[in-house]
Amino acid sequence: MRQLPVRIARWSAQHAWRAIAGWFAFVILCLGVGIAVGTNEATTKDFWVGEAGRAEELATEGGLQRKPTEHIMIRAKSGPLDMAAAGAAAQDLTEQMRKLPEVDSVAAPVRSKDGKILRVSVILNGPELDGKKNVVALLDQTAQVRASHPDLVVEETGSPSISKGVNDQRGKDLALSERITLPVTIITLLIVFGSVVMAGVPLLLAISSIIAALGLSMIASHVLPDPGVGTNMILLIGLAVGVDYTLFYLKREREERARANGQLSSEALVELAAATAGRAIVVSGLAVIISTATLYLATDVIFSSLATGTILVVAVAVASSLTVLPALLVKIGHRTERRAHRRAAKRTKLGKPVRTKPAPTAKAETGRVFGALLRPARTRPALTLCVSVLIMLGLAAPALGMKLVDPGRDTFSRDIPAMQVYDRLTESFPELLVKHEVVARSAPGRAAQVRQALADLGRRAQADPLFAGDTEPRVRTSADGRISVLELAVPFPAPSGEAIASLAHLRQDHLPATLGELPGVEAGVSGDVARGRDYVDHENSKLPLVIGFLLLVTFLMTVWAFRSVVIGVIGVVLNLLSAGASLGLLVLFFQGTWAEGLLAFDSLGAIASRVPLFLIVILFGLSMDYQVFVVSRIQEARQNGMSAREAVLEGINRSAKVVTSAAIVMVTVFGAFVALHLTEMKQMGFCLAVAVLLDAVVIRLMVLPSILLLLGERAWWPARPAGPARGARATVPAAGPLENVG
Repeated sequence: MRQLPVRIARWSAQHAWRAIAGWFAFVILCLGVGIAVGTNEATTKDFWVGEAGRAEELATEGGLQRKPTEHIMIRAKSGPLDMAAAGAAAQDLTEQMRKLPEVDSVAAPVRSKDGKILRVSVILNGPELDGKKNVVALLDQTAQVRASHPDLVVEETGSPSISKGVNDQRGKDLALSERITLPVTIITLLIVFGSVVMAGVPLLLAISSIIAALGLSMIASHVLPDPGVGTNMILLIGLAVGVDYTLFYLKREREERARANGQLSSEALVELAAATAGRAIVVSGLAVIISTATLYLATDVIFSSLATGTILVVAVAVASSLTVLPALLVKIGHRTERRAHRRAAKRTKLGKPVRTKPAPTAKAETGRVFGALLRPARTRPALTLCVSVLIMLGLAAPALGMKLVDPGRDTFSRDIPAMQVYDRLTESFPELLVKHEVVARSAPGRAAQVRQALADLGRRAQADPLFAGDTEPRVRTSADGRISVLELAVPFPAPSGEAIASLAHLRQDHLPATLGELPGVEAGVSGDVARGRDYVDHENSKLPLVIGFLLLVTFLMTVWAFRSVVIGVIGVVLNLLSAGASLGLLVLFFQGTWAEGLLAFDSLGAIASRVPLFLIVILFGLSMDYQVFVVSRIQEARQNGMSAREAVLEGINRSAKVVTSAAIVMVTVFGAFVALHLTEMKQMGFCLAVAVLLDAVVIRLMVLPSILLLLGERAWWPARPAGPARGARATVPAAGPLENVG
């Protein structure tokens, strides 16, 4: 395992064109196979959790499951509604909709209480999640009716059209994020390398890794269904880690080239980089993959998709750094050497002396800024540690008041036209805001008894101020009489306290007093509110298991990488510190309303329920990136025979610039997601960007060196104190040892 990166790099360097061609053939193959097999999209049943999921399963068993529904509203452009004209438009619309194969049925027109709007409801064929694809034909028909009746406003909304609008908006947002991140990434790489060619290599490999991972994710979806979020994660993580891994490898190769001062071939330089940065990339990639895999313990289709996308793109990014990158570096190195030879030959021909650069002396790569940031830890480690930790704990404190909510339809951006129509719809027809669905299963012979209990439950709900008292409860029964469904309207938005309280009243009071009195009857409550609350409860129940395994695997990975129990404990504590601080800032900015104008969002009054668990797992993985690269340089210096103090300062000095450059790329990639419309994605991008920034600056330049300086050799327990370096670099003494960094 230790020599694997070196062996791969050696083969790649010796067969450069084969490695390059093989890599791009692999990318094309992954994408081609992925397109050929297609994506296996998640179905409604893949999202079932808790009591709501069981209730939906029962309803589906009886053919009474929720179906995708669109609502078309007809109103006057100004003044009172002409009912004759509106009726004609409704008739035209009904006839056109019934001809569509995507339509199951069209309900009779319903007039709002104020008489200003006529509503036509259309039920689509197929599963609920297919509505966003099938709704296109309905939107076209609505547009045609609108054009045929220019004196009226004809507009459409519903879950399918809203879902389509969200998808369209997400696509535009991702394109915007790419326009933001790519220029900043290119500029950062140009500053680091000062070369267009060298700056282009990380982007080339990151983009090719993303393409390959997208193809592999399509294949993987046939094992783990894709709910539509995996692609976002591949783009988000792929660009960040793809550039980072290549950046670390490139910087090490450039460092070795400068030290060798022309005494080593490009092939040998690549091997030196593989022996150090290559192994660090492998360890870092494994850490991200293993920590992300803990998301599978949540047994949730969305988390599984996020985990799969992250694991695939990280694995491919690691593979690209180990295989095709050495080949590209050799080819670039050969070109550089040929240019140097031509310049030397030209000067010789002209009778001028050939210029040679003196071998560079080892020097710190930190500039004034990094030197200033590191100075407190170097001069007063105890004070720096205490102050830094207190600051991080202070930033983490707001996380103790975190509230979670499952972001539903009511939280989507009002820039989506269907959401604007939805607001007008629910204002005129408040009974459409929220519906609870009570599902009961019994023996066929008890259907009448169950229907009577459901009717009683409906009357109790009508008397409850949290329910719509003026809306008649509706009971539907399956053809075999085994399944019955009662629909109860609630005139409050799904995320509101009143809607949540109505669910509690229904489950804890009304249901036990009615259906609960019937032995042998299985009953449950579903609906938008029940789905959201049960999903949050499901995630909370899985949180201790996921976090526990995450802490364990992070500790074991660090101990395995550095053979030190103390370093393992430090890694876990520092990861918790950076994750806690970033979550605290997330709550501070997004749970209240004061930052709405600053970050352009409408506060949910809570944090999206998927965000904390996902972020903690991803942050642990990304923090391990910096942990591995920084501590690897410290350990390498220690193996060179330096004292514990000298090794810490040398390792930090050598890694500060490249780690910070990598952090700039990550912060840019993640920060661009703050510009997106979807609040959940805003929260993820903000938290990831803040966490990477805090980790790269506060943790790696202040907290970590302070701890290691205070502990000295004790930090490496139970390893023995390092002796003089062993290894084969006698030909280039200034280059340091070829000892593996582990």
